[in-house]
Amino acid sequence: MQNALLVGLSRQMTLERQMDVIANNVANANTNGFKADRTLFEEFLNSRAHEDNFVGSDRRVSYVQDRGTFRDVGQGPMEETKNPLDLAVDGNSYFAVQTAGGERYTRDGKFSLNNQGQLVTSDGNLVLGNAGPITFQPTDHDINVAPDGTVTVLEGTARVDSIRGKIRMVAFDNPQKLAKQGANLYAQGSANQQVDAKSTVRQGYIEKSNVNAVGEMSRMVEVMRMYTQVANLLQQQSDMHKSAIEKLADVPA
Repeated sequence: MQNALLVGLSRQMTLERQMDVIANNVANANTNGFKADRTLFEEFLNSRAHEDNFVGSDRRVSYVQDRGTFRDVGQGPMEETKNPLDLAVDGNSYFAVQTAGGERYTRDGKFSLNNQGQLVTSDGNLVLGNAGPITFQPTDHDINVAPDGTVTVLEGTARVDSIRGKIRMVAFDNPQKLAKQGANLYAQGSANQQVDAKSTVRQGYIEKSNVNAVGEMSRMVEVMRMYTQVANLLQQQSDMHKSAIEKLADVPA
C-alpha cells in the first residue's frame, strides 16, 4: 500500500507541473510570437528489494518523474495589420533587439518609433539592424521593408529610395537552448547562431501565438480529471491502510 501512495503522489506532482505549463500557455494565447511549452515525463524505476531470505524478487515499482519542458517552435498564424511597422518572420529566425541586459531575441514584431526616430519593440527595446539600431529621419515617409529585411524610405520630396538599414535576423542551431527572459524575449544561452538564408520578413503582418487555445483548455480539463482520479485512489489506499491497522490492533480478549 505504501508503494501505491508514493506512486500516486509522484503522479500528482507531475500533474501539478503540467497544469502550470498549460495555464501559462493559455495566458499567452494572444501574445504575439509566443511559443507554447510542452512537458516531458519519464518512468523512474526504484531498485528492487533484495535479501537472502526473500522467497522471490520484489516487483518493480514505476514512478512518474518530471523530466522538464520543451518549446513548440512551430510558426504561429500570420495576421495582416497593414501597419508598415508591423513585421513578422516567415521562417525560423528571430529579431535581434538591444535591451538593458544586452542583446536579446524575439518573434514579436509589433514595432513602433520612439522620440528619437528609432525602431523599437512594444517595450521600448531597440530593434537592431546589421549596422546597429534602425533610425529614421523626421522627413522620412513611405517606409518599406523588403523580404530580406532591407528598410527603405522616401525622404522629403525625393522620389529615390533611401536605405535606413537592414533588419537583423538571427537563427540558431537549436532553438530549444534559448533561455527565456520574460517579456517575450530570449537570451542566446547555449545555442549557437547560424546562417539562415530561408527566413524572410513580411511587412504589415504580425505573427500570433502558436498556442491552440481550444486544445490547451481540453488538456487542462484532462489534467484536472486525472488529478481527481489519483486523489480518489490515494484516499482509498489510505482508508485500506487505516482499516488494516485497526484490525491488527483489535486483539481478541
